[in-house]
Amino acid sequence: MRLTYTSDLWWKNAVVYCLDVETFKDGNGDGVGDFRGLTQQIDYLAGLGVTCLWLMPFFPTPNRDDGYDITDFYSIDPRLGTLGDFVEFMRTAHDRGLRVIADLVVNHTSDRHPWFKESRRSKDSPMRDWYVWSDKPEPDDPEQVVFPDKENSVWQYDKGSGQYYLHSFYRHQPDLNVGNPEVRDEITRILGFWMELGLAGFRVDAVPFLIENVDPELADPHEFLADLRAFMTRRKGGSILLGEVNLPYRDLLRFFGEGLGDQLTMCFDFIGMQNSWLSLARNSARPLMNALKDRPRAPKDCQWAMFLRNHDELTLDKLTEEERQEIFEAFGPRKDMQIFGRGLRRRLPTMLGGDLRRVKMAYSLLFSLPGTPVIFYGEEIGMGENLDEEGRLAVRIPMQWSEDGGFSQSPDTVREVPEGSFAPDRVNVADQRRDTDSLLRWFQLLIERYRECPELAWGQYTVLDAGDDAIFVHRCDADGATVVVAHNLCDTARDVELRLDGLEHCDLTDLLVDGTLKVSADGTVKLALDPHGCRWLRASPPELPPEDASVMSQ
Repeated sequence: MRLTYTSDLWWKNAVVYCLDVETFKDGNGDGVGDFRGLTQQIDYLAGLGVTCLWLMPFFPTPNRDDGYDITDFYSIDPRLGTLGDFVEFMRTAHDRGLRVIADLVVNHTSDRHPWFKESRRSKDSPMRDWYVWSDKPEPDDPEQVVFPDKENSVWQYDKGSGQYYLHSFYRHQPDLNVGNPEVRDEITRILGFWMELGLAGFRVDAVPFLIENVDPELADPHEFLADLRAFMTRRKGGSILLGEVNLPYRDLLRFFGEGLGDQLTMCFDFIGMQNSWLSLARNSARPLMNALKDRPRAPKDCQWAMFLRNHDELTLDKLTEEERQEIFEAFGPRKDMQIFGRGLRRRLPTMLGGDLRRVKMAYSLLFSLPGTPVIFYGEEIGMGENLDEEGRLAVRIPMQWSEDGGFSQSPDTVREVPEGSFAPDRVNVADQRRDTDSLLRWFQLLIERYRECPELAWGQYTVLDAGDDAIFVHRCDADGATVVVAHNLCDTARDVELRLDGLEHCDLTDLLVDGTLKVSADGTVKLALDPHGCRWLRASPPELPPEDASVMSQ
């Protein structure tokens, strides 16, 4: 398999770090995170090794949905700073070699957005068709209601103008009509504006909802995504659209641009994520193995984005009810840990009981899975959640910089941090920087090794059967270079024998700890794994140093 490497495809083996400016670092002492504080921490992020920052919404907002209800797409929430602060942040990030993408939330606006205020003014408003209106609500499908604990319909009656408007999410978030060419043009202008200020792309929120309002008799809904991608490529080669598309694989391929790869650049692998958690709950590799075997190859110049946790709930909606209950029982047995009946509002370290061996193994699994890893702020130090916060806000807590918190000098912070085992005096950046065995140092090692192993992201992967359900093994091959990765999902040591065709007589050098194995003449090797152990092994001929066997050295 011959690959062509170019800086335009930087995202193929990037490390994406998602953060909320509001909860990352307060730079002016008012209790709210801001761009000034974020800029102060750029060196920390660069030192961690991440290569791309994904910013959650930072636009003006009534803040009824943590910033996802937007009133102005061309400005900065005054609590977070000014456009000048944003530009200074971008300059500093670029100076450290970091790219930046931002949430593109254009499925809906806030009901306080000037566009909607004008649209609802009357049926004759020139902006009436910027939103989706109907004389009577269409039949509701309960499955369409995203927040069943808050809403019972996706239609809301507007007394002032005498019609119903569509809201796929909360009633204070009316859906834009992206079938309207004027709306499409405006969305394109929004992209162009922020790209001129340095953004390398966008994470597109709720993509299926975004295009489902397009009347297929008037236009192909997917043409909108293709047009956005083409516009961005013309403006800045190498810019990306990272899509939130929580659909089965067969349906998701259309969002890449089936056969062409001309729509979304990357899509999150929700199916792989959910089956990873089922594997962790069962201490069995089978669910994850089956998911990756079923996963289609992304089109050329497209990529899968891998994650275990993100800024939302841990959604388990693509699993069966029985499988969901297995995960609930293992990782969130209390009702206050669950949300919407389909997910968990917890962070990974608390779900794994703070067991550092297991936590380190889980993140090793994430960074080695075929695709581009995406991590959520605070994961690198093992932050927990605060279940006293409402809904998804439980995991969107202030970053823990030091034993006294370190997020802000103000006693009135935007949200409270957890107490107990995951409080700042137990989990923080400052302490872990001084501890060579800390989770933070483990993250730095994983990121360094991942960046040294482009085979993991660029190569062709093969899931191997280790003959033991507790062991997940896969190999990635590219340009004659091979990396083999093994993970033990259970709490007892395991010895397995692997068949590695084409690697006869090769050395396998462990990239995480010291050690070398020899593949026999018949292509087999015996591998020992500690409880919740993980091993990354680079194959090299005996006469070639392992560092010269990488794709990067060829």
